[in-house]
Amino acid sequence: MKTDERGAEEFARLTDPFRRELLAYCYRMLGSVHDAEDLVQDIYLRAWRSYDAFDGRASLRTWLYRIATNTCLNALQHSSRRVMPSGLAAPADDPPPPGNFAPEVTWLEPFAGRLTGRVPDDPAAIVASRAGLRLALIAALQYLPGRQRAVVILRDVLAWPAADVAELLGMTGAGVNSTLLRARARLARLVPASDEITEPDDPARRELLDRFAKAFEAADIPTITRLLTEQAVWEMPPVPQWFAGRDAVARLLGVRLSTVPGSIRLIPTAANGQPAFAMYLRRDDGVLRAHSIQVLAVSRSGITHVSSFIDQELFAYFELPLVLP
Repeated sequence: MKTDERGAEEFARLTDPFRRELLAYCYRMLGSVHDAEDLVQDIYLRAWRSYDAFDGRASLRTWLYRIATNTCLNALQHSSRRVMPSGLAAPADDPPPPGNFAPEVTWLEPFAGRLTGRVPDDPAAIVASRAGLRLALIAALQYLPGRQRAVVILRDVLAWPAADVAELLGMTGAGVNSTLLRARARLARLVPASDEITEPDDPARRELLDRFAKAFEAADIPTITRLLTEQAVWEMPPVPQWFAGRDAVARLLGVRLSTVPGSIRLIPTAANGQPAFAMYLRRDDGVLRAHSIQVLAVSRSGITHVSSFIDQELFAYFELPLVLP
């Protein structure tokens, strides 16, 4: 084993450029940025221990992905499926009381935009990269068996040739293609049609998001609801209830949204290739404290989906403070 300092430096120099894309890959497989980070550490430890055996017949990237895939598949054998509230039951009619959490459920987590790996220069590739991280797709992937997840991610998201995927997974080319067809068919049933949207251009999207933030901070529920599409969805893990339709969301906001001026602050950010906001609430001591990460799906007709993750621990991944000045 290459335990000398020179070997360690060489290993780090050659493998570190792949760390972020491997993190995104593990996140797609597991639906958790916490679990993905732990697995990436394990992947690099395994890679270092077997670095002497790397003979260069495959590219270093392919070799790392083989280790990553095996590590993820092994982890999936011992983990629960990560879900969103919309994957548990039908939408609710009445807003739940505050603090109605379900901590026993293994919830999906958002992926901070800053954690995304190397962004391609090709605009089409950028769009594909963002689409491959959309929350609706990540949630749907969790319902596929591990090997199907890997095939979909490698073929449809990362655009690997079928022959390379077959070699990496120890399958035949025909086996990869049939697995991919089965996975695509199931994803077509799981991913809502509303997620396959055409976003407005950048100026229009910025204006929409700016109006949403201002209305939210002002507790202007009529304006917020006008910015939503008629069939918009709102969910708030770890709250197990979710709401579908503009009227149902308006009732939820009417109960849950504070009307005290200055009690809410939204900080723009990005997650899962989608626009997002970090939400801060002013507590009784007058301090604005971290509350949730809101991830928005936006179409030309308005906001189609808001996923509000109520989890202060997520703020570290977005490099955001827990307290605002």
